[in-house]
Amino acid sequence: MAIHEDLDRILITEEQIRARVDELGRAITEDYKDDPDPIVLVCILKGSVVFFSDLMRRIDHDCRLDFMIVKSYGAGTESSGNVRFMKDLDNSITGKHVIIVEDIIDSGRTLTFLRNNLITRGAKTLKICTLLDKPDRRSPKADITVDYCGFTIPNEFVVGYGLDYDEKYRNLPEVGVLKPEVYTNV
Repeated sequence: MAIHEDLDRILITEEQIRARVDELGRAITEDYKDDPDPIVLVCILKGSVVFFSDLMRRIDHDCRLDFMIVKSYGAGTESSGNVRFMKDLDNSITGKHVIIVEDIIDSGRTLTFLRNNLITRGAKTLKICTLLDKPDRRSPKADITVDYCGFTIPNEFVVGYGLDYDEKYRNLPEVGVLKPEVYTNV
């Protein structure tokens, strides 16, 4: 079965994503152009890996890469609110410029926890870059400022370009809205 058949519609095309990632890369480059210190890009695995890979190649500045796995969803469509570190950073971020690279910000609770955790580790600066933002879903408990946002999207369940439902659909080159019957019959 072709995975495109599970999509209700394409929300953001491959071309739109490519153009926006180029713009984000230029914006980050511009913001750090006069700072000789490297930027530590922190990829939140697994969903951000596709966006992260494309974005880092569009930044014309010294970048260091690190990775984290933070779980709060499991196989469901709602954040559980219980955040667990499955993989932590390999290197210290003390005194460094850090940009958290996320695939999507939904309720914002996980990212609020992660941001607060990384601030306590002594980052010189900490910014957030996300491909997708769903502000309509933001929890009142979330304290998030998005510094670099690819697209603001409506409250729909999306997959593709790294985003998944139960580990499926990550390899789609675009972002699509998943048909509700795919995730409501679980």
